[in-house]
Amino acid sequence: MVSRREWVKAVAGFTSGWALMASGNAKSGPLQQPGAMNEKLYEKKIKELDVVYENPLRSENDVKGFRLEGQAKISFPGQRMRMENVLDASLGQKANFVYWCPEDLPDNVSISWDYWPVKEPGLSILFFAATGRNGEDIFDPSLASRTGEYQQYHHGDINAYHVSYFRRQPNHRHFQTCNLRKSYGFHMVSQGADPIACAEFSKGPYRIKVVKAGSFIEFFINDLSIFSFHDDGTTYGPVWGGGKIGFRQMAPLVAEYANLRVVRIESL
Repeated sequence: MVSRREWVKAVAGFTSGWALMASGNAKSGPLQQPGAMNEKLYEKKIKELDVVYENPLRSENDVKGFRLEGQAKISFPGQRMRMENVLDASLGQKANFVYWCPEDLPDNVSISWDYWPVKEPGLSILFFAATGRNGEDIFDPSLASRTGEYQQYHHGDINAYHVSYFRRQPNHRHFQTCNLRKSYGFHMVSQGADPIACAEFSKGPYRIKVVKAGSFIEFFINDLSIFSFHDDGTTYGPVWGGGKIGFRQMAPLVAEYANLRVVRIESL
């Protein structure tokens, strides 16, 4: 008998391939790998080492030094970080924001956190391996200022990978996916089905994890592999290494975060 986990993974693999073909992306470089189920490479080929950064995200003291771009309300009901927009969602991109962790993280890490969707629509994004396009710190004053509008992050002065998940905009609700993009540019490089329930029925927390091992990236929700991607370092420019991480939300989403943990890893 097929287990529930095996069935969910089969569906995720099938819908990942269908989504890419339906969106017309199946011909673009690494996206030709979607069809079959992704092997769970993390458990088999990666070893966790030491913790390089840990933050419970329980109170204002925990986010001292975090940098907000755009306008948002950051609060801590229930001892977890709640983020919500201040500007009205009718303003479009001007209402969105990014909240950056100040730590510089190395390459070869596992980044994980607890996530609760509270109110939709909207979506969540994690930027990771973020640096200036010439290797600067993303807060270097020589870089153009950023105010939360998405184009500033994919066609601005920074390079990064960014994974969007819990994508519950009106045009996403009928077919829910998690997407990985690489910037500079707006390159969709991998995609998989999103198993998180809508906010009304979600039973958080959902443990979100991004594994970044050099040119290899894998994304998990509750230990289920959603997609993986190997960056060939040519199709969309060089492989990005270490850098900063930032949490982005699209208005009017309200979501909560806790127990951010970054662990150094090595390939076996």
